[in-house]
Amino acid sequence: MMTAVRLYIEFFLTGLFAVGGGLATLPFLYEMSARTGWFSNQDILNLIAVSESTPGAIGINMATYAGFTTLGPAGGVLATLALITPSIIIIILISKVLEKFRDSAVVKGIFRGLRPASTAMIAAAGLGVARLALLRTDMLAGGNLLQVFNLPAIALAVILFVCMRKFKIHVIAYIGIAALAGILIGF
Repeated sequence: MMTAVRLYIEFFLTGLFAVGGGLATLPFLYEMSARTGWFSNQDILNLIAVSESTPGAIGINMATYAGFTTLGPAGGVLATLALITPSIIIIILISKVLEKFRDSAVVKGIFRGLRPASTAMIAAAGLGVARLALLRTDMLAGGNLLQVFNLPAIALAVILFVCMRKFKIHVIAYIGIAALAGILIGF
């Protein structure tokens, strides 16, 4: 029972402070992983892959996945509800007062301050994911610097990045290509 209460509190706080969307929840998940041991960094990578590959908001998908890996189906529901509860409360409160204070300099200042904060959280999460997906940190002690780099994963990431910028193909096609490459190359 204590784990369920703690799971709810952890995801409630994540939902309350992860301003900027689903990817902004990643720093909270990394910290939660380190503190609780409920899931590993590899689980977070899997969580991102599943969340990006399924319909729905990434933060919700990640909470459901993380809750499920912690406490099964009930944990998935609990973590999802915990993540959305702060948003529901805040939206209700804001809707009551936003009309009155929409042109307020304070409100505008708050939103100007939140944009760089959410950008920084998303950038930090992106760098963390890149480190986990593109580097083999377990090879650092081996002495051969080239072994640290997951060259097939780096090549795939670069190719997909270039293709996404050059060709206007739906993102699902790139997800499928990446999954197929992972199966064929096995990195």
